[in-house]
Amino acid sequence: MHLPINLPNLITLSRLLGVPFLLWLLVQPTAQQRWIALGVFLIAAGTDWLDGYLARRLNQITDLGKFLDPLVDKLLVFAPFLSLIELGQVPAWSVFLILARELTIAGWRVNQPKISGANLWGKLKTVSQIGAIALLIAPPTAESAIAQIAYWSAVVLTLISGAIYLVPSQSSNQNSIQG
Repeated sequence: MHLPINLPNLITLSRLLGVPFLLWLLVQPTAQQRWIALGVFLIAAGTDWLDGYLARRLNQITDLGKFLDPLVDKLLVFAPFLSLIELGQVPAWSVFLILARELTIAGWRVNQPKISGANLWGKLKTVSQIGAIALLIAPPTAESAIAQIAYWSAVVLTLISGAIYLVPSQSSNQNSIQG
C-alpha cells in the first residue's frame, strides 16, 4: 500500500514535532522557556495554514491529509492546554469541554460519506484557540486578563462551532424534505 506522502503532508507531520518540545518547555517554565514555547507554538500553528495552502495550490489534497491535518491540529492544541492546566492557568473542566467537542465532531466526521474540511465556525474556533494559547503561553504580565478573555472566548466559540456541526440547519432540513 502506498501512502500519499507529499509536501503538504510532510509539513503537517512536521507540525507534530513541536508537540514534545511544547510539553517539555512548559513543565516548569521560566520566562525564557515561555517565549521559546510561544515561538515553537506559533511556527507550528503557522504551518497549518501553509500545508493547506500548498495542498490546494499544488493540487495535492489527499484523504490522508484531510485526516492528518485536523488530528495534528488537535494534538498541537491539547499539549499546551494540558500544560496550562498543570500550571493552574486554565481549569480542567473547561479543557474537557473543548476535548469533548473535538472528539464528538471527529466521530461525527468519520460517519460522513465524504471527508470534508472545516466550516467557517470551525476555522474561527481554531484561530481563537491558537490566539488564546499563544497569550497564555507568553510570560504572565499585567495584561494577563486579556489572555483569560481570549481563552474563555475560545471555549465559547468551540462550543458554538460544535453545535453548528451537529444541529441541522432549517435550510438543510427543508432541502432534505424537498429532495
